[in-house]
Amino acid sequence: MTIARDGQPKDSTPTAAAASRSAPGTSARGRSGATTQLALATLGFLVNFWGWALLGPLSPGIKERLDLSFTAQSLLVAVPVVVGSLGRIPVGALTDRYGARVVFPLVTLATIVPVLTLSVVSSYPALIVTGFFLGIGGTAFAVGVPLVSGWYPPARRGFAIGVFGIGMGGTAIANFTTVRLADTYGARAPFLLVAAILTAYAVLSFLLLRDAPDRARPTGSAWRRLAAVGRLTVTWQLCFLYAVGFGGFVAFSVYLPAYLRTTYGLSAEDGALRTAGFVVLAVLARPIGGWLSDRLHPVPVLVWCFGGVAAFAVVQAFEPALMPVATVALLGMALLLGAASGAVFALVGRVAPADQVGAVTGLVGAAGGLGGFVPPLVMGWVYGAQGSYAIGLMLLSDVALAAAVFTSVKMGGLAKRVV
Repeated sequence: MTIARDGQPKDSTPTAAAASRSAPGTSARGRSGATTQLALATLGFLVNFWGWALLGPLSPGIKERLDLSFTAQSLLVAVPVVVGSLGRIPVGALTDRYGARVVFPLVTLATIVPVLTLSVVSSYPALIVTGFFLGIGGTAFAVGVPLVSGWYPPARRGFAIGVFGIGMGGTAIANFTTVRLADTYGARAPFLLVAAILTAYAVLSFLLLRDAPDRARPTGSAWRRLAAVGRLTVTWQLCFLYAVGFGGFVAFSVYLPAYLRTTYGLSAEDGALRTAGFVVLAVLARPIGGWLSDRLHPVPVLVWCFGGVAAFAVVQAFEPALMPVATVALLGMALLLGAASGAVFALVGRVAPADQVGAVTGLVGAAGGLGGFVPPLVMGWVYGAQGSYAIGLMLLSDVALAAAVFTSVKMGGLAKRVV
């Protein structure tokens, strides 16, 4: 079964999933060596995301030191997000062409440069420029998904990609450690540590990372393949869903320290630690979303997740007491956004052509990152204009509810198809 130009599967030819099932050396549990490659990919995702998220925990302190507006602070943390998002499009296409074994070490090495630069720059323009290149770390996602998809059959692909998604925990590590390291060992300490870890992973991935033995090798130029993927309606449907699910997670992970400090008067360290808890829960929920999608189907999982996010966002819009109501609402959104992110890519694994997983991942991953770029800017602007985050949270609720309805109505037919 292939995907027609309107984005709907056609039953006249074998699906990419079916082809993968019958590939030599494939079993219900994956190929020999798949677990090692999954672990390496997850580790690479984690360390690159750690570097990618370094500016978020430091942004409240930078705002005070440079006397920035809320909008300027939001832009500072949003720039790496948008660059890392858009960068996934070409990086995903390059992964299809050259394989993760080549692209993963290169992305990791390229991330080291801005991480080290952050240890010496201090002016706002320099931080913005460095943050632009820091976005390279966010493209690692588009390298890992096609790698993992190639090593696992469809029956276990949702769970495997969900496990890979644990690499999102790099943002949690950044929130747990960055402020503490800077306070204890000096402002440069977190950047030097992350640069050293990235260097070690670049060497490790070059030596041990391997693409699947029967990896589909696309033909033609990368831009032509991207254009072909862009003509599929289902690609843009997936982009919208991931922009809400993963985009919501990214937005909270980068803006929550500032939100908690402004709304509840928390210290920078306390806000960063609570944000890390939010991220950890979302990370742990991602493989659960993939696992549920393997057993139920991604569509109903997404409907329930987005519906729950809409409800929790309404509760938080009224700025309830931090304990217990706000904590429950924020952690509830973390759980559901993480599970939704896993479910979206379980759906990608079902409908994307085998030789275009990287290109689809790049576009969908870009949409997710862009979904995380807009909310911090909106939240900063709304607070600057209204002195309250309520309008921003109500907008989040509206978008999540729209995603639930869209998934149920427009993509419900996919839940009835055997893929």
